[in-house]
Amino acid sequence: MATTLKAGTSWNDAWQRCLGAAPEAFRDDRVLNFWNGEWQADGRTLPATTPVDGSPVVGPPRLDADTAHQAVRASLDQHRAWRHVPLPERRARVAATLDALTQHRDLLALLLVWEIGKPWRLARADVDRAIDGVRWYVDGIDELLGDRTPLAGPVSNIASWNYPMSVLVHAMLVQALAGNAVIAKTPTDGGVSCLTLACALAAREGIPVTLVSGSGGQLSQALVRAPEIGCVSFVGGRDTGAAVATAVADLGKRHILEQEGLNTWGIWNHTDWDGLAAVIPKLFDYGKQRCTAYPRFVVQRDAFDAFLAAYLPAVRTLRVGHPLAVENAEDPYPQLDFGPLINTAKAKELTDQVGEAIDRGAVPLHRAAPDPDRFLPGQDTSAYVHPVTLLGPPPSSPLHHAEPFGPVDTIVLVDTEAELLAAMNASNGALVATLSTDDEETYERLAPQIRAFKVGHGKPRSRGDRDELFGGFGASWRGAFVGGELLVRAVTQGPAGERLPGNFPDYHLMP
Repeated sequence: MATTLKAGTSWNDAWQRCLGAAPEAFRDDRVLNFWNGEWQADGRTLPATTPVDGSPVVGPPRLDADTAHQAVRASLDQHRAWRHVPLPERRARVAATLDALTQHRDLLALLLVWEIGKPWRLARADVDRAIDGVRWYVDGIDELLGDRTPLAGPVSNIASWNYPMSVLVHAMLVQALAGNAVIAKTPTDGGVSCLTLACALAAREGIPVTLVSGSGGQLSQALVRAPEIGCVSFVGGRDTGAAVATAVADLGKRHILEQEGLNTWGIWNHTDWDGLAAVIPKLFDYGKQRCTAYPRFVVQRDAFDAFLAAYLPAVRTLRVGHPLAVENAEDPYPQLDFGPLINTAKAKELTDQVGEAIDRGAVPLHRAAPDPDRFLPGQDTSAYVHPVTLLGPPPSSPLHHAEPFGPVDTIVLVDTEAELLAAMNASNGALVATLSTDDEETYERLAPQIRAFKVGHGKPRSRGDRDELFGGFGASWRGAFVGGELLVRAVTQGPAGERLPGNFPDYHLMP
């Protein structure tokens, strides 16, 4: 079956719509940085390609360190003015921004498809979660804020590429609603056009946003260490996060550092295999490129045959392909579980790790083959990795102890509860975990010993929306916890001597 691109969804179509929607922020061949309240044609634009098919897209305009410092100083000036804007006016401006984002919802989603490879369903969900989540704060900000006041300086946001809207834009708008100017660094690996459009819509409503691009090495002095910064909010990997954590700890700066961990799903004295089979495909959304993905199953050896009988048919139903490839140009968007990984380098790295794990003793239980009907004829597919399941990754493999951030499941077999807990706690802390067991007493006894911020009973846990709290144990989180009231508390000042719930260098406080 020959496929074609869905009508009206090419990168050029999306780009022309950006030029029409926000001409102040886009040029024919580049996006602009936004600082000091103006769109700036500065920075050296890097070449970039889409993971969808390897074709060119617009890359980030990377600033140097001196310009980044100027942007931070200008943001402090904005912050000092914005913190005195009455709350009803701040609420009205953020609400107007949400209306504008809603108006351009489909364009924002299409940009996510091209820039980071999200299937249409998940791209729209990312946009909707941002809008709906911030509306919850707009509606409840009076009670959430109470007598709290803005921070002394702007909030600096450094986030990974996988959720530009529902994580980064969501956080920025709530931070601004609470009375802070906000700075965002565009992720190096993708999302610059989506974020540029979102920030353009916010800037039109008078939200004090700053949007800059650049390498972490060049911009860290300004975005992390600068004395003007009131709080650093970081979402990313442990290596970069550790460097940020050291810097903010040395400076005594407010911080929110969400880092990776190996989220695990334990199986112990469990018999609801139909329930497990139903959830397996959902765990592969966006190719497990998210902080709350479950890449590790820890399975009771006696139940391994029943587990496989449920797991393998479910994982074989996964649909992977080009997010915009259809049989006829006017067909609906394809229904996919995921598309490409973020780039070819990540796809090669993960494929190499799988091969090395097998060479060192891991047993391949499932390796999916591509379906040519889900791709365009002759397209570049080098960023695509199809589902893989390995039994017993060797201790020498990164897949044994680290999050793969791709569609690779690993399974570890255990014989005792002590082994179960040890295997589920392999990465010194995680964001989420799940334990499937028929016995409520067993769950209540074992769940507190699993080092994850959220532990589900037979169901996956997520980052959460609205009033649901979020954080991490161990090395998966540093600084203040967020979600609901805690997000507002994390970016505002409370009474003297206040101890925020979180994981800090000198204390750990659960909410």
